Formats: sequence, C-alpha cells, structure tokens
Amino acid sequence: MDVVKSLVLAVRNGLAGLADTGKATAMRAYMKSEMPFLGVPKPARAALLKPIFAEHSLPDEVTFSAAVRTLWREAEFREERYAAIDLSGHRAYAPWQDSELLVLYEEMIVTGAWWDYVDEVAIRRVGPILRAEPETMLPLMLTWAYDEDRWRRRTAVICQVGAKGGTDTDLLTRAVEANIDDKDFFLRKGIGWALREYAKTEPDWVRAFVAAHPALSNLSRKEALKHLGG
Repeated sequence: MDVVKSLVLAVRNGLAGLADTGKATAMRAYMKSEMPFLGVPKPARAALLKPIFAEHSLPDEVTFSAAVRTLWREAEFREERYAAIDLSGHRAYAPWQDSELLVLYEEMIVTGAWWDYVDEVAIRRVGPILRAEPETMLPLMLTWAYDEDRWRRRTAVICQVGAKGGTDTDLLTRAVEANIDDKDFFLRKGIGWALREYAKTEPDWVRAFVAAHPALSNLSRKEALKHLGG
C-alpha cells in the first residue's frame, strides 16, 4: 500500500473509531450540512491526527497534494474533509506552501462551498501565500473579488484576517467595494469581519473607511465598528 492510501485509510479508520451518533446529529444540524458527520469534535480529531500524520510522512509536494486531495474528494463524512484541511496546514509541509498549491485550495473553496471549510482555507492557507507572494497573488485575489462564485469572493475579502500590519489596504478596499452591494449574508458578514479584525490594528483607518462607504450594509457596518463604539 502506498503512503497516500495508507495515510487516508488510517485517518478514515481512526475517525470512524471515534464516531458518536448523538454528537453527529447535533453537529450536522448546526452546520446545516448535506454531508453527514461522524460526531468527532475538533479536540478529539486533533489528538487522533497528530500521531497519524507523524507516522505517515509524505515525501514530496506531489504526494502531499495527492493525500490532501484524496481525503477531500473521497470524503463520506465532514470530519474527513476537516482532516484534509488539517493535513494541508501541517507544519511538516510548510516549505511547500506557495502559489503552486492555489489550484488545490481553490478546489477546496469552490467545492466545499460553506463557511467552515472556506474560512480556514482562506485565512490560514491563502492568506499566508498572499503575503509571501504578493506579485502573484494580488492579481488573483482582485479577480476573485469579482468572481461569480461567492466563496471565491468571500476568500478575497477575508484572506487578510489576522494579517495586522501586513494588511494590504488597497486589496481590502477593492475587495470590499467589489461586494458592497451584494445582499449575500456570508459576503456581508465577511466584510464586517475583515474590517473588524483590521480595526484592532488601525482603528482610525476603519472608522474613516466606514464613514466613506455609506453603502455598507447594516450588518457589515455593525461588525466593522463592533469594538470601536460604533
């Protein structure tokens, strides 16, 4: 058995061994998920995956991508996709986090098409690559800001959450302005979240931005000013 199949099987079997039908029902209802859950909470999943990932070391970027993609595409339960995201961010494979992985991450964003998948990939995978390779990533994020797919657009809006002083305010501005009139809840919430997080670093910038953009939805405005007394 090759290393990809071995890792995937270990993850599947391990998660299945922790299944809890009671928790699964509640988790599925909360997430409004078509895909069923096994009922494995995040702490238990993390404890399970740590030794599995250590034991099944992936030798190169091709194998790494194949393992993530296999876990993702062949998932029957939502936790298997969470495991794919966990593997994609494992510190052992940090040297391979570059724009070559955008094809993989884009697939996860578009086919995942829900906030629990998209936000993790957008902020913790796409965001760091953006800051490392702005010359490649900025044009792409600006394109995504206008994409027909709302999850690509949400990614363009929130990918800088947590960047603090490294935030590209031109990208943030253009991504928000591209979606300011959209009535989609996840875009409006994402706009507010992105601005609220940046307000922790540059509150005056965010106050000025909100004042200059009266077309912001009430939800976006409320979120943006949440900790600024607005």
